Amino acid sequence: MFDVLVYLYETYYRPDACPDSTALTKKLSAIGFEEKEISQALGWLTDLAETTNEISSATAHETTSSLGFRIYVSRELEVLGTSAIGFLQFLESASVINSVQREIVIERALAATESQISLDKLKVIVLMVLWSQGKEPDSLIFDELFLDDEDAEPRLLH
Repeated sequence: MFDVLVYLYETYYRPDACPDSTALTKKLSAIGFEEKEISQALGWLTDLAETTNEISSATAHETTSSLGFRIYVSRELEVLGTSAIGFLQFLESASVINSVQREIVIERALAATESQISLDKLKVIVLMVLWSQGKEPDSLIFDELFLDDEDAEPRLLH
C-alpha cells in the first residue's frame, strides 16, 4: 500500500490531478502494482478525505495552533511508538503540521493495518496528508520526510 502512495505522491502534483479511480487502477496495474495493494491504497486515500472532512468540521471553531499538551492513549503508543510520536512533535513544533493535521496523521496511522508503524511509513502518511490538502513542505523538511532511516547518516550537533 505504501509503495502505491509514494508513487501517487511522486507522479501527481495534486490529488485532483489523478485520473478517476477506474483509470488510476488500470494505470497502477499496468505499472506492476498488485490489485490488493491498489485497492488498499485507494481505500486509504478515500478514508483520508473523509477523515479530513470530519476532523476539520469537528474542529472548525478551534484554532489550528494548539498550546495544549497531547496525551496518547495506549493503542496510539503501541502503533506509533516513541520515535514516531517524537517525529510528530518535531513537525508540529517546526510548524510543518498543525494540531488538526497531527490528529489526521494519527488517525490514518491507526487505520493502516499494521501492529506498529515504522517511522518511514509515518513519513509517507505525513506527506500524503499534506499532499491531500495541497500543501508542500519546504525543501529541508521534504528531505527529512524522504530520507530513509537506513540511509541516514548520523547527525552531529555543533
